[in-house]
Amino acid sequence: MEIGELFILGFFGKSVPDWLKEFAARFGLGGVILFDYSVRTQRYDNNIESLEQVRALCTEIARLPTSPLVFIDQEGGLVRRLKDTRGFVALPSAKDFNRLPLRERRTILVASLRELRALGIRYNFAPVIDVDYNPDNPNIGRIGRSYSADIGEVEANARLMSEIAREARVGLCLKHYPGIGGANVDSHREFMDITDTLRPEQEALFWSLAPKTFGDAVLVSHAIVGQWDRDNPATLSSAAIGRLRARLPETLLVTDDMQMQGLQKALGTKAACLRSFAAGIDMLCIGNNLLDQEGEMAGIAEAVERGLRGGQLNSGAIGRSIARVRARKALLA
Repeated sequence: MEIGELFILGFFGKSVPDWLKEFAARFGLGGVILFDYSVRTQRYDNNIESLEQVRALCTEIARLPTSPLVFIDQEGGLVRRLKDTRGFVALPSAKDFNRLPLRERRTILVASLRELRALGIRYNFAPVIDVDYNPDNPNIGRIGRSYSADIGEVEANARLMSEIAREARVGLCLKHYPGIGGANVDSHREFMDITDTLRPEQEALFWSLAPKTFGDAVLVSHAIVGQWDRDNPATLSSAAIGRLRARLPETLLVTDDMQMQGLQKALGTKAACLRSFAAGIDMLCIGNNLLDQEGEMAGIAEAVERGLRGGQLNSGAIGRSIARVRARKALLA
């Protein structure tokens, strides 16, 4: 069983490092995530320099054992790793995008998604379908990451992006389940409790959109919903993940970055990863950007293997997760 299929890993630099080559050769590898900004150096000197360099890097990644998928956060506005200042297609924030005429929105998405495919990027962690319930939310509303406070407008933009992504053959991953638009804190820094702000129609939007979205994937947030699980964020909660799985049996469920400080304050990365797999997640995203833990990745994969041998992890569930990953690889090959 190639456990590495369940990992989306980040690394520092413009080419694939030896540790990642060794990981893929030993465990397989599901995906790689690219960043432009490095938290480590506090400069825009990470994986992205130019179109030619990114295309070459994606080719190098795709040639690794088990042909990993390349993921990126290309939402637009402040959250876009491919910036027009480096020669990539311009992409406005979701909030600004929603104000444009339909024809212009379509033109922008066609250019952006075709560019991703041409570069070799196979999955975009977008669209954000968090409804703008709190305009002062530091991680969503305040920085324009939500399309609208009108859930109908959010849904319409997500459907438009999926239509064009299907034509461009770029997978999409809806975020951030179960919906963090109403939150008051940033999960990069603190635990986010949305017990009092989550609305039923927001969660239901994930259920209705995911199977119809090209790539059929959902990113699960580190938010706590007390009605479901008082003690665990959604990424570690069998109750939260179970709600998704019951309604979306074949959707690919991916964690938000496992190095976010809200999660790190409670658990180390290895313990959190094991808990997330036990709760039913399909893929872990470990960016190695917020923290430098590149040397620990093989140890986490080894811990997963030990958990399978010892019965702490369900081999049937893990096998089904690997099958979901491989189905996406076949879809986007």
